[in-house]
This record gives sequence, structure tokens and C-alpha cells, in this order.
Amino acid sequence: MIGIAAASLLALLAGVLAERRWKADAKLLSGRLLTGIVYLVMPVVVFFTVISLKLTNAVGAGLAFGWAERLTVLAIAWVIGTKVLRLPRPASGALMACVVIANTGYLGIPLTAMLIGNDQIGLAVIYENLINVPVVLLIGFAVGAAYGTKAGRTSGERVKAFFTRNPPLYALIAALLVPHSLNPSWGADLAHAMALGIAPIGFFALGVNLMLEHDESGVRLFPPPFTAPVATAVLLRLVVAPGVMIGLSALLITVPDTFLLEAAMPAGINALVVAHLYGLDMRVTVGAITWSTGLVVAAAAAVGLAGGI
Repeated sequence: MIGIAAASLLALLAGVLAERRWKADAKLLSGRLLTGIVYLVMPVVVFFTVISLKLTNAVGAGLAFGWAERLTVLAIAWVIGTKVLRLPRPASGALMACVVIANTGYLGIPLTAMLIGNDQIGLAVIYENLINVPVVLLIGFAVGAAYGTKAGRTSGERVKAFFTRNPPLYALIAALLVPHSLNPSWGADLAHAMALGIAPIGFFALGVNLMLEHDESGVRLFPPPFTAPVATAVLLRLVVAPGVMIGLSALLITVPDTFLLEAAMPAGINALVVAHLYGLDMRVTVGAITWSTGLVVAAAAAVGLAGGI
């Protein structure tokens, strides 16, 4: 956990320094790195991770509750963004992407090991790959295609953008169709190694985009403003989402603590990937990721110092 946090922080600072030193070139590099994640890294990671999974019936209820949690916060974000705050479409889409895409992998899995125990890592991996991965590819990319400024103007163009800019989706489908026996022994290790590289790349891009935000006078906005859309994303992601999971667990079937922890993870770096790819509001996206991640890391540190959960 310490190593991942340190690498992510260094990548974030590198992005900040790159933007201050090279500005336009740093933005261009950030965009190319995020595009590379979608077209080169994510397909490999998704395919070899999903094909390696072994699911048992014991976690079925928790997975169902996880999907219910994501769909609930997505619906609430849509109502608040479009009906209450009346945000522009790119900002509404960013709000929805940030509440439905959680950092259950790069942050959730290490936190599970640190706060609950290494024996629960398997459950965290299952949660990440059977909830967050398909949510990102099916719902997150769909939101981007529907609300982004780079996805086209007509419904047909937006549908085309969803399918043509979503290579990881086809990797997921292939992983579900290919027999498990054809999975090479090195596949899971390759996916793990490549997945570790996504977080630093994402945080580098986050650092660049943090410094690209300016107020009306040209002064850089750091930390990003805690605006109404950002506050809504943080509240839905860190309070409402785990609240739904806890409520369903209490009323119906008790689920593992790992699932409760994963439900409380912040907005994921992949929301930044979707925002870049389709043209969602970067200010909302960067703010939601930065504030929610900072709050979760601070809370986890406090709990860890207090002796775990």
C-alpha cells in the first residue's frame, strides 16, 4: 500500500511539474497516455484478468448488491445533475461517470489487504473485475458517448463512438467466451504487471489536468474547487454508495466486509480516461477524483493507525 501510494503521489507531482514546465506538450502527452491506456493496456488487463477468475456462489449476493449500489448512485447523479443543478451535458456526464466508476482496484485492493487482511484480497479482486470493470466498459463509456463533446452530434454518431472507442469491451467479451483452459499460465501475471502501470499513468494525467484549471483571472486552482457538482460526486461516491451496500446487507444477506469497503472507494482514475476520450467536463472529473481520493486515503490512514477495522 505504501509503495503504491508513493508511486501515485510521485506521478501526480510529476504531472504538476510537467504542466508548469512544458504546458501544451504536457497536456498532449497526458492525452496520448490516457488514449494508450484505452487502446493498448486495458484490453490486455481485462482479458487476462477476467479469464483467470474463479467465482463461487458465496459472493453472489455481494456482487448483486454492488451492481445495485452503482445503478442507484448513477440514477441519483442523473437526477441531480440534469434536474436539480441543471448542469451542461458534459458536466452532467462527468458527475455520473465519477459516481459510477470507483477506484476498487488500484486503491481498493491494497486497502483491503491493509485494513482487513491479505486473505481477503481474492474477494476484492472478484469485486473489482465483476462489478467495476464491466461498469466502466458498459456504463462509464456509454455515459461518455452520450454526454461528451467529442462523441458526435447525432445518436448514431454517439452509438458509433461507444463501440469504436471501447476496445476493452471486446476484450471482456472474448474473456467470457474463451475457455478457461486456453488461458496461458503467464496471463494473470502479465495483466497484474500492466495494471500496476495504469495508476501512475493516470495520476500523472491527473496532475497535468489539475494545473490546467484556472480561474477567471488566470490563477491556477489548486486544490480544485469544491463546487456543487464535485460535492455531489463525493457525497454519492463516499456516503450514498456504501450506505446502499450496508443497507442491503443488513436487510437481506450479510456480505463480506471486503465488499462494504470496496463500495466506499473514491472516484476512479478511469473516469478521467472516459472524460478525455469522449469530452466530458474535466473540472468536475478532476475535482471529484482529487477530493474523494484524498478523503478516503486520509480516513484509511486514520483507521490503520487506530488498529484496523
